[in-house]
Amino acid sequence: MFAKLGWGKDVMVKIGIVEVAIAVLFLIPHTAFIGAILLAAYLGGATATHVRVGDPFYFPIVIGVIAWIALGLRHPEVF
Repeated sequence: MFAKLGWGKDVMVKIGIVEVAIAVLFLIPHTAFIGAILLAAYLGGATATHVRVGDPFYFPIVIGVIAWIALGLRHPEVF
């Protein structure tokens, strides 16, 4: 799948580490807001990659919206 999207196997581990780090930031209440911002940026890159290769690109957008709704439910002042 990474090769289809134009990414080499060498970056797969690095992208995975970044994704896990962002998820941890999102799960910690004091850093959840910055985690949501970084998650939105990460998913924006995923959306751009899918658009570039002609794949359906709605899934990263839906996940980003769900993440912001989850943050808003945890911290109502976000809304």
